[in-house]
Amino acid sequence: MSFNKVFRISVLTVSFLGLLSGCGSTPNEEKSKEEKIHILTTFYPMYEFAKNVAGENADVELLIPSNIEPHDWEPSPKDMAKIQNADMIIYNSEHFETWVPDVEKNLTANDKPLFVNASEDIELIEGIEEHEVEGHKEDEHGHEEESHEVDPHVWLSPVLAQQEVQKITEAFIKIDPNNKDIYEQNSKNYIAKLAELDQLFKDELNNHAGSEMITQHAAFGYLTREYNIKQVPISGISPEAEPSPARLAELKKFAKEHKINTIFFEELASPKVAKTLAAEIGAKTDVLNTLEGLSKEDQKKGLNYIEVMKKNLNSIEKSFSQQ
Repeated sequence: MSFNKVFRISVLTVSFLGLLSGCGSTPNEEKSKEEKIHILTTFYPMYEFAKNVAGENADVELLIPSNIEPHDWEPSPKDMAKIQNADMIIYNSEHFETWVPDVEKNLTANDKPLFVNASEDIELIEGIEEHEVEGHKEDEHGHEEESHEVDPHVWLSPVLAQQEVQKITEAFIKIDPNNKDIYEQNSKNYIAKLAELDQLFKDELNNHAGSEMITQHAAFGYLTREYNIKQVPISGISPEAEPSPARLAELKKFAKEHKINTIFFEELASPKVAKTLAAEIGAKTDVLNTLEGLSKEDQKKGLNYIEVMKKNLNSIEKSFSQQ
């Protein structure tokens, strides 16, 4: 995290503590009035995973608004107050929610919520920062280049999503052992649905092993690794990264040689680069949803992690079938 971000979070913490000191009740007094434990989740997948484990036994709240790109989101003083008053904070990774370590460190020890890193037990892979075509990375001069940025998008693999749910389940049991049996049963039921989703991906993509798909940024490394397909990103981990003209020229050549007909972009990112590349090669564009934000309207329509992932699968399989 940059110095500026650390400074801003420190300032927010000071502001937040001042806000608390002026309130009529302490966090402990507020919590004593609540019948259910209060869980704060950072962004949508963490919210859905926690909600399915909790059932009716906890209040689960989403911290980052669904229409905001969460990569660079930072908490306001009001958000800091929410965090302090929660019983548990569930986040994906310090490589995604980069503000979490400093917030956790700066909060007062008294009544500090339990911070849960859902991907803690998962071995994270390095992100692709340069376009990878023939199994190696090269810089603009043709020299091999290594990436050291960690890819945090583990939730986009239905297999790793199951591991995150298990980690969240353990945290629920730790903080509320009286409802251990309920949490374990809820978790078992939801993990069974994720296992069915995993099998669906295997069945649909089995005949497309080794196929390539061009994505706007490198968000699908865990998913493509799981099902033996290949992600060819226009840019790296950050959705805001801009590719060089040389990169676009390379991608244009690659797409034509491999008869790629679809350029994928994400819902919360600008489709400008994807559409430019698609127009140059006569391809179409389509959305792959990273689930970093799912609007309340979509949730009311019955969309959730599993349904959105099924739509992603349909889009991927369709693009491969037309190659």
